[in-house]
Formats: sequence, structure tokens, C-alpha cells
Amino acid sequence: MEAYEKLKQLVEEVSEDVYKAVGGNKAAGTRVRKAMQDIKNAAQEVRKQILDLRTDDE
Repeated sequence: MEAYEKLKQLVEEVSEDVYKAVGGNKAAGTRVRKAMQDIKNAAQEVRKQILDLRTDDE
């Protein structure tokens, strides 16, 4: 599933900035917050596609 792979990629890309943000880097914190919004949207897309698969089977 392409949407799921995109979600995994987004999480992997932000991991380094998460540690920088925890260390006090404010710019990294800003990048993490933006990435979390993108992750939220990607997760919603995965959720929608899974729901579509379920309703197609019924």
C-alpha cells in the first residue's frame, strides 16, 4: 500500500529532528511540528483506504 509506505517514510525522515528538538533546538521543533501535521494527514489517508477496502468487501 503506497499510502502506508509514505507514512513510514515521513516518520523516518523526522526522527533525527525529534531528538534535536528534545535537545532544545527550536528550529528542529518547528520542523517536527510541520512534519507531524503531514504525518497526521498521511495516517488519515491510510485509514480512509483501509476503510474503503473493508466496505468494498461487504
